[in-house]
Amino acid sequence: MSSPILEGSNVRLRPPCADDADVRFALGTNAEIVEMYGVNKEDIKPITREGAALWVQGIADHPHAWVIEIRGAFAGVIRLDNVNHQDRRATMAIGIYNPALLGKGFGTEAITLLLGHAFGEMRLHRIGIRVLAYNKRAIRAYEKCGFTVEGRERETAYVNGRWHDDIMMGLLDREFSSPPP
Repeated sequence: MSSPILEGSNVRLRPPCADDADVRFALGTNAEIVEMYGVNKEDIKPITREGAALWVQGIADHPHAWVIEIRGAFAGVIRLDNVNHQDRRATMAIGIYNPALLGKGFGTEAITLLLGHAFGEMRLHRIGIRVLAYNKRAIRAYEKCGFTVEGRERETAYVNGRWHDDIMMGLLDREFSSPPP
């Protein structure tokens, strides 16, 4: 079962296609971006063609994952993980891999599209996120979408020789308000 296409004014969430692996490979590995996921500088490795193809296949195999398309081009991925239909909850992850597209509101739009689907068609009640405390850009985007800080898990990630906290954030269906199109 493939994820439905979700359309916004600047962002489109869609299933992956064959060309996405080439674009992902061409984008390479940006140190600033992968450090936001908790990767140590010395552990950053260039992406290979095979790695990009496997990565895109992983999106295709995931039941709740979408490619983020901006201006007709692959830009990243967004997904719901740990979907629990009994408790109507899931966790969310997002990554935009083109540094030129960061800080322009595209991530916020992608998150809003996903939340509309999660709280609408999927009838979920709660979406949770864990984010490294130093990932200020992501925290701002989550807050713009209505997420609330629910807690801090101290010193959970050892990145570049220092301990860092994780911030837990959550959003309930009744707290979500989709902006007008």
